[in-house]
Amino acid sequence: MIRLVAVLLYLAVLVGIGVVASRRMHDVKDYFAAGKGLGYWAAAFSARATGESAWLLIGLTGMGAAVGAKAFWVVLGEVLGVAGAWLLLCRPFKRLTDRYESITVPDYLEDRFGDTSKLLRIISAGALVIFVTIYVSAQIDATGKAFEDFLGWNYFVGIGVGFAVVMAYSVAGGFLAVAWSDVFQGTLMFLGLVGLPIVALVTLGGFGPMATRLEAIDPGLLSLAGPDGWSFATVVSIVSLTLIGLGFLGSPQVFVRFIALGDEDEIPKGAAVAIVFTLLADAGAVLIGMTGRALLSEPGQALEAVLGENGEDVLSGSVDLLLPAVVAGLFVAIVLSAIMSTVDSLLVLAASALVRDFYQKVRRPELPDAALVPASRYATLGLAAVALVIALVVAFVTPDRTVFWFVIFGWSGISATFCPTMILSLFFSRMNARGAIAAMVTGFVCVPLFKFAAPRLPEVGEFFGTLGELPPAFAASLVAGVVVSLATGRRSSSA
Repeated sequence: MIRLVAVLLYLAVLVGIGVVASRRMHDVKDYFAAGKGLGYWAAAFSARATGESAWLLIGLTGMGAAVGAKAFWVVLGEVLGVAGAWLLLCRPFKRLTDRYESITVPDYLEDRFGDTSKLLRIISAGALVIFVTIYVSAQIDATGKAFEDFLGWNYFVGIGVGFAVVMAYSVAGGFLAVAWSDVFQGTLMFLGLVGLPIVALVTLGGFGPMATRLEAIDPGLLSLAGPDGWSFATVVSIVSLTLIGLGFLGSPQVFVRFIALGDEDEIPKGAAVAIVFTLLADAGAVLIGMTGRALLSEPGQALEAVLGENGEDVLSGSVDLLLPAVVAGLFVAIVLSAIMSTVDSLLVLAASALVRDFYQKVRRPELPDAALVPASRYATLGLAAVALVIALVVAFVTPDRTVFWFVIFGWSGISATFCPTMILSLFFSRMNARGAIAAMVTGFVCVPLFKFAAPRLPEVGEFFGTLGELPPAFAASLVAGVVVSLATGRRSSSA
């Protein structure tokens, strides 16, 4: 009952944020970019809360339980990716989007390359709608799992409640509600991810006793190579884990926060907040998995028998063991924060792509901006409904799925489609619209190709299965952008 009260209070705060934000929203710039007036704290927390999602609270903690110290390679990759985005890409991107008066990433790409054909905008919008919907469906799936694990609710009831609340505040308040809620939710996430492993380590008696217990379970849990030891396959898997951070180098859901920044001078402070948040929160997630494995399992016990598929029940098990009921209730809100802070951001992003970047800019250029806000609310609701259907279908078809890899597929699709193009747009002087189109199409096509087809190839299939879809799709997109740009001439003078 105490847990339920904590969750209801948390959900009420989110709805309240949506109501207040809706009163501060006057036009489409407010709905999609918070009027370009965010401070560094809100931008940094919003970017981090959006960039992490359910995979951090459920997926990365589970990975820490399953493979131990090897999961710290993900932490390294995340820190490098976040640092690169804020310190290398943010300033030139912010200057250009302010010059072009862009309020979406497709706005920026079209103006940057002087693309009058609208093809670049159509591809951008289409990719966002497709992969964002998949990504959101993974978060909705995680919502059901969170309610099931922490409150004992029926999985489908949990999905319905979480879906309804996100709709209430994100549809009403747009990007401003999303940013404000992300600060609130990001703070909860940070405190939970840093606090729980401290409590667990105190219970265990420190790092030494934890290491002793893990060594008795499996000595490989203390190695950066993981339980399988060092081999070529291990090195490939470490490369894959580290390169997860590539997705921060241009993903629209992160870079729209840079567009929304009120002042370029806010960037260094925002970078510091984002990097510290990432380092402590991600390392905390891995430590939750490792301490949970030490506390909840014994030598000889199979991981799945105690901590669920890929260890993804370790967080709920640790909370039940270590925390009093009132604090455990707060942790349910923390898990939901990780999920909902991503769902709301992505839905507003996809709605902007569908309504502004496709419907207005391509189909109805005469449509006034004033008409976009109500249309965007309908689009947000419609896209969420599609994501809900996908989540339900996946739940029925693949009951053995894991949150981590379901999320990673959507993340990889967005990253491989946009990030190479964004990087080249800022640092490759000969990049042009044709190169950008080639890069985006290549990244878009290669993600499902490397996810589903490449692992089935003879001889090299195992290599691609271990490497994952993001690194090769990212590389192919980058090469396509450079080669096609060089082959077709310099970009337009508008850049």
